[in-house]
Amino acid sequence: MKIVIGHLYPHLMNMYADRGNVICLERRCRWRGLDVELRNIGPGPLRHAAELDILLVGGGQDREQCLASQDLVETKGPVLREAIGDGLVALAVCGGYQLFGEYYRDHTGAELRGIEVLPAHTTHPGADSQRCIGNIVTTWNGQKLVGFENHGGRTYLHDPEAALATVVSGYGNNGADQTEGAQWKNAYGTYLHGSLLPKNPAFADHLILQALKRRYGVTSLPPLDDAVELAAHERALKIAGG
Repeated sequence: MKIVIGHLYPHLMNMYADRGNVICLERRCRWRGLDVELRNIGPGPLRHAAELDILLVGGGQDREQCLASQDLVETKGPVLREAIGDGLVALAVCGGYQLFGEYYRDHTGAELRGIEVLPAHTTHPGADSQRCIGNIVTTWNGQKLVGFENHGGRTYLHDPEAALATVVSGYGNNGADQTEGAQWKNAYGTYLHGSLLPKNPAFADHLILQALKRRYGVTSLPPLDDAVELAAHERALKIAGG
């Protein structure tokens, strides 16, 4: 079996070591004997979207996020909405998460359009507002997800049931409603950086399994020796006080 991983805007949206999520997925697939093809996807038309199994996008600085927003909305939006509606697995982190929602309104009031895959919008409360920075612990499917968040925008879900996880400690989407991230079908948005998947192998495997189920009808994965990954998870959990 082969799995195709698309890395969206690797040169524009790659802050806080988000590329580690791509490496993590590749390694966990190869360790299980799967063939893996990595495709870097830059600005311009997105061809062969139906060949992708997992799509990842990270966060970026304001200028890069603006460039990504323009390209997403003008060239890739319809293709991505169709592919994700068809079950494509996608993980969007921080700035990518904001652009997978309806819009991001920055501290000046300027608005970046999103592709409206996730039922959410994001606003920045102002240049003098406190950033949401620090270690974060959430619960997802009865398990803990650990990570590091660093964002000025506050994200609000149009449907509370669309939250990816519940905040245990940290800020999450907006620091008020205890929601973190969003999901629709097999697309997930989150503020957990640094990198999310290596320290949360259960969530990484969830993405892989959803992709294999969609392509090949696979219903389970052979286990891996996750001693190192789980030690990192427990260390991050301890640091965050979760």
